[in-house]
Amino acid sequence: MITPTDSASPVSPASIHRSSPVQLYNGLAVFLLGAIALVVPSGYSLGAVMLLLGSVVLVIKRPTLGLDRRDLAIMSVLALYAVIRIAAAWWDGQGWPGVDKPSRFMLAIPAMLLVMAYPPRLSWLWAGLAIGAIGAGSWAGWQKLVAGVDRATGYTYVIQFGNLSMLMGILCLAGLGWAYVQRQRHAWLGLMAAGALLGVLGSLFSGSRGGWVGIPFVLLVLYRGYGRHLSLKLKITALAVVVGGGALMYALPQTGVQPRVLKAFDDIERYASGESRTSSLGARFEMWKGATHLVMEKPLTGWGDNGYRRGMRALGDEDIVHPRVAKKYGHPHNEFLNELAKRGVFGLVALLALYLIPMRLFGRQMADRNLERRSLAIAGVLLSVAYIDFGLSQAFLAHNSGTMMFAFLLAVLWGLLRGHGGAGQQVSDNPGRAPA
Repeated sequence: MITPTDSASPVSPASIHRSSPVQLYNGLAVFLLGAIALVVPSGYSLGAVMLLLGSVVLVIKRPTLGLDRRDLAIMSVLALYAVIRIAAAWWDGQGWPGVDKPSRFMLAIPAMLLVMAYPPRLSWLWAGLAIGAIGAGSWAGWQKLVAGVDRATGYTYVIQFGNLSMLMGILCLAGLGWAYVQRQRHAWLGLMAAGALLGVLGSLFSGSRGGWVGIPFVLLVLYRGYGRHLSLKLKITALAVVVGGGALMYALPQTGVQPRVLKAFDDIERYASGESRTSSLGARFEMWKGATHLVMEKPLTGWGDNGYRRGMRALGDEDIVHPRVAKKYGHPHNEFLNELAKRGVFGLVALLALYLIPMRLFGRQMADRNLERRSLAIAGVLLSVAYIDFGLSQAFLAHNSGTMMFAFLLAVLWGLLRGHGGAGQQVSDNPGRAPA
């Protein structure tokens, strides 16, 4: 069992003092970032925009942030990824459309600093994620089981919807440690468990298979974060729930999981035999083959978005890639190949830094004795793990939803970890600043 001594470190000032107006504002923004992400058109943008607009307070009040090299590392990877993509867009002649998405990573930096300086209560974050996951999963369930759609979706592309629903569900699992040490422990544990279940169900009902591949790695992170503090009985029970639940989801025809898994094997068999190059997986194999050809020609600088499309069409004309696939898709449905083909080695290095450096910095805090901070660290690691998984079968950051959720969830999670006394240093207050 998790023992009370796991949260024995002093509770941060943010959890014991009345919140200031800026902290309440930040709390609402953080809540909305998760709560309406998938159930309102462009809902993932509202909380992020609120944080960005609120960051003007930093210029007015000038709080002392006490930035250290870890904060600078997070800011640097966000800026590096943005700069490389913006430079590539300018070189490729894309104009504003090519600058729009990468600029979001740069804009997440003031949002992070705002959260660090005026950290809201953690309940805003976890409640927002749980409610967002419950809303997404419930809506997906209604679409699949009642409306009879083949693959449940929201106001964004079906793969984005399913994977982001999965993301919020697994982040709710990270929040179980925080819930365990709250006064209303059972209510919070129930809410986080419901969010985890329905978030995962939202992914299953969407049929977005890419999000399912990384589940073993998600479980490994959770075990590293919490497993050492659980009794053998609880470990066995948790394993039985995971295995039994997975088998049940596969066996029940209403979930649509079994047909999607069987279709994947069928797609692979038909592609290997040459019968079909345009099925769901067959088209991906063609895109990966085409992207690999383009990478071999320009490994250092890449082709840019426009050059990639021209190059793929040329490969289609030569039948190296199926012509229909070559003309239809603007990216290879793989984040890493997409960066390498379009922005070369520099783009790939920036992408890897964006995922791996925050993962390492959060990972160092996964042994924190304070369960509130440990839950944030686990969530930060899971954010990168999930996006690496999603990126294997989709260029996730090519979509607004993928860009906004990663950039601003990273900003919020790190800002909260630092603002609540994590990462080895507490953000200091200016004289007269309201306590957190």
